[in-house]
Amino acid sequence: MNTPAADTAALYRAHVHALQARTESLLAPLGFDALAIASGIEKFAFLDDRPYVFQPNPHFVHWVPLNQHPGSWLLVRPGAKPLLVYLQPEDYWHAVPEAPAGYWVDAFEIAVVRTPEAAEALLTQATQGQRLAVIGEADAAQGALVPNNPQALIDALHFARAYKSPYELAQMRGASRMAVRGHRAARVAFEAGESEAGIHAAYLQACGVAERQLPYGNIVGLGAHAAVLHWQHQDREAPAVPTSFLIDAGAGYGGYAADITRTYLHPKASGAARDDFAALLAGMEALELALVDQVRDGTDYVAIHLDAHRRIAQLLLDTGLLRGLSAEAAVAQGVSRVFFPHGIGHLLGLQVHDVAGLAIDAQGTRRERPAGHPYLRLTRPLAEGMVVTIEPGLYFIPLLLKELAAAPEAAHVDWARVEALKPYGGIRIEDDVACRAGGAGPENFTRDAFAGLQP
Repeated sequence: MNTPAADTAALYRAHVHALQARTESLLAPLGFDALAIASGIEKFAFLDDRPYVFQPNPHFVHWVPLNQHPGSWLLVRPGAKPLLVYLQPEDYWHAVPEAPAGYWVDAFEIAVVRTPEAAEALLTQATQGQRLAVIGEADAAQGALVPNNPQALIDALHFARAYKSPYELAQMRGASRMAVRGHRAARVAFEAGESEAGIHAAYLQACGVAERQLPYGNIVGLGAHAAVLHWQHQDREAPAVPTSFLIDAGAGYGGYAADITRTYLHPKASGAARDDFAALLAGMEALELALVDQVRDGTDYVAIHLDAHRRIAQLLLDTGLLRGLSAEAAVAQGVSRVFFPHGIGHLLGLQVHDVAGLAIDAQGTRRERPAGHPYLRLTRPLAEGMVVTIEPGLYFIPLLLKELAAAPEAAHVDWARVEALKPYGGIRIEDDVACRAGGAGPENFTRDAFAGLQP
């Protein structure tokens, strides 16, 4: 559902109030009187005057829904309204930020400045004699405002970021609604015979965004390219023989990300390998939904990851691609990792791979990944307010299959059928899922957004 503007404003006020209270509770015990957060600065290509796409400081966007405002600052002081120092330079080469406006402005004392030096002067005066924590990149330093990034403060703030406020959840629903429009258009383009580049263009058009506005680079893989987990190119020619299509693509809304993956079989694909891939795709759809249902308060995310391995191994056995061992043995002997080499998912929020996935407390204590699973990004138990991805995958990766072929476990593989499936690349299905209180089932942002698409 869409959140009315008045409700968004109320949710945002409560969100900022909670951030203020949390920050105030942390500053004095850690030896600080105030916190300054840099929005970030533009960076330029080596020996060039072309800027990279601006990436804001996520600590800044956590407070302020502005992600294209380099050179601005936020000052948080106990007992005072947060001060937003808003850089609006005088420039005729580039568009400058509009005057502050929107549902968020009443949460701040706002000072508009024209130069970085003016921002420094204002903040220096406002914090004179105070012990100041400064969060930002090293090159965001402005005069005496030098980021010191206190680790204890960052650990505490990062740990808390896993628990999304109602405002944040609303933004993430919006991101999912935007992204699924692109996913629908991408599927239509694929079935019409478009290239990866053409599919990507259709995605952007349907979402109504430029490429620079995406939260991450779209993964648009036709056929064998789906076996490259983060396929980063977009070929301009479609394969002569159509097989499959994997798209991992998101959208940003209010500074928050959606991260969605779908895999499709081409209507013109044919042959025995086509039938095998169709069976695998149906099986992966069913097991992904079963894993999503495990996103509940108190569940160990590591257990979901390990269960994904068991289920994928069983699917390979059920389809006859593996034989002569149990699903449990396939997991224990590392066979499942050949076909599913990444983690089941990660925290999602301001950053696509959101922070503190391995932290089990506000002091930054880590819970390490289980042995043999180096790419799992989340080891925390799930709790209300967490948003995670659930993204099981099953791939035919030549590098990993070559290693398996040289191992004793090779005897358990139907190599002829596996070789025939290589042109299909692989399967990944990914939903964005919110954990709810108590024993309540999860909220699946992705499935809800697809269900709400208008014809």
